[in-house]
Amino acid sequence: MKDPRFFQLSELLVKHSIKMKENENVLLRADIESIPLLKTLINVIHQNGGIPYVQLRDEDITREVIINAKEQYFDKLSSWNESIYKSIDSCISIYAEKNDSYMEDVPMEKQKMASIKMRKSSDIIINEKKWVLLNYPTYGLAQKAGMSYERFFDYLLDVCTVNYKKMEEDLMPLKTLMEKTDRVRIVGNETDLTFSIKNIPSIICAGTANIPDGEIFTAPIKNSVNGTIKYNTASPYQSIVFKNVKLKFENGKIIEATADDNIEKLNQILDTDEGARYIGEFALGVNPKIMHPMGDILFDEKIAGSLHFTPGQCYKGEAENGNDSSIHWDLVLIQRSEYGGGEIYFDDVLIRKDGIFTLDQLKNLNFE
Repeated sequence: MKDPRFFQLSELLVKHSIKMKENENVLLRADIESIPLLKTLINVIHQNGGIPYVQLRDEDITREVIINAKEQYFDKLSSWNESIYKSIDSCISIYAEKNDSYMEDVPMEKQKMASIKMRKSSDIIINEKKWVLLNYPTYGLAQKAGMSYERFFDYLLDVCTVNYKKMEEDLMPLKTLMEKTDRVRIVGNETDLTFSIKNIPSIICAGTANIPDGEIFTAPIKNSVNGTIKYNTASPYQSIVFKNVKLKFENGKIIEATADDNIEKLNQILDTDEGARYIGEFALGVNPKIMHPMGDILFDEKIAGSLHFTPGQCYKGEAENGNDSSIHWDLVLIQRSEYGGGEIYFDDVLIRKDGIFTLDQLKNLNFE
């Protein structure tokens, strides 16, 4: 399928997201279903003087390789990736999900090994290179969203190409406020959580790392988190969908974790390493065209009126709190009234109620 909007999206990725310069080396990691967009993206990179390199992937092949892989496989692959990633200037990753449960029967120990072993190479891209990732519209994603493929195709391109320059301008007052804030309190259904973000930077995300985008993130002081949070958005992780995850914290650490089911697997994930039971990110979602969850974190964490509070790795060099982990799991709580409501306080001042920002300087962020 060739669509003229692929050109608009490709231009956004090249000129806004990675800000490609002439003669830069751009790695394109793409699932094979995304080839229609990939072809347009390659042409746009060439037209703007860049040099594209392509790695094609397929989730069925990935599963076949990993399910019986030995430890030396991950060591060798990580070494190969390190040499490639060090030689590029930027990376665009395009995921085209056919089945988000494709790793369901891969043993958890194998998935954990892959996560730990591959982290060293993936950190090169995340911490040292320009990068962006996005999803290509597939029948699998359309089904998760509860839409026909045609409707979802239009929806995805619509939410991916919002006015990110205006979004960035509208987020600046919130960034200023967050960087003056010490204490944060989150209140909602089975949720009463407190922590400090004092002296930790807040980072605006307006189309430069994720597409679709629309959030601002920071991190709590590692040992400052106390209380309970119950997430109301189903979240897939390691090919398992977890519903109504509830976490209890004491001095920063998750001391109790429950969900509707798969509780044992939930705790296995949180026991991946020491940092997995601490929080690496606190963020507010503000994309006005993403209003409801679809079971895909890349979309759901940007929902207007939402927040995510993330067990695992912090963003080094950006909003760093010292937490180190091989996992990073963006669990989402929507606070709009139709999802149960809730409040956020900065230093005892109400800044958002039922998903609506209450301060005058933040009202441009409210969805229509």
